[in-house]
Amino acid sequence: MSESAAPAINPHGHGRVSDWVERFLGGVAAGGTVLDLACGAGRHLRRAMALGHPVVGLDRDVTGLADLAGRGDVEIVTHDLEAEGGLDFPWGVRRFAGVIVTNYLFRPLLPRLADLVAEDGVLIYETFARGQERFGKPSNPAFMLAPNELLRPEILGDLVVVGFEQGELPAEFTVTRAPKIVQRLAAVGPKHPWVEATPRRLGGVRGTAGGRVAIP
Repeated sequence: MSESAAPAINPHGHGRVSDWVERFLGGVAAGGTVLDLACGAGRHLRRAMALGHPVVGLDRDVTGLADLAGRGDVEIVTHDLEAEGGLDFPWGVRRFAGVIVTNYLFRPLLPRLADLVAEDGVLIYETFARGQERFGKPSNPAFMLAPNELLRPEILGDLVVVGFEQGELPAEFTVTRAPKIVQRLAAVGPKHPWVEATPRRLGGVRGTAGGRVAIP
């Protein structure tokens, strides 16, 4: 896995912004709402806010977002995705200009992600992958993606892959300053402007319509 630049630093003290998120947030339509699932203290939704996006942060524990409460451009949702009925999202049917998921894996959620992305929206996903056990936690395969798992058609739906990487992320690009094994996906809705440029190379994958990819 190659990286060309160090990730941005979040000024709010909640960790380094993923360079993958930074790279593909630029594809979110100006002023479009960004959903950060399992957002934690909100390092990525804060970055989206800095870029002018209204945001929705969802987590079962939102205490790390207390400083954002009451802001008109922030919607904070306390919700446990893994509880019974947790995949019945509290907003009903809603699609977002951007959807971010990082360092979180709940496999029943994966086939639902495409339905959250607007037709011109962007999905940005990054989490641990098999091999991470060499560097520490997580070490249980249940919490790590299998090779190419995010490329499965039942996950992509009609999304078009514009970026995909898997492998070792060097320490200088991680929050913990330790290397980790990751799998990272960026995919867009069928009416996103980037689709017109496919096949294109972004992040090592040639994206094609209909959730299919050809890896060179």
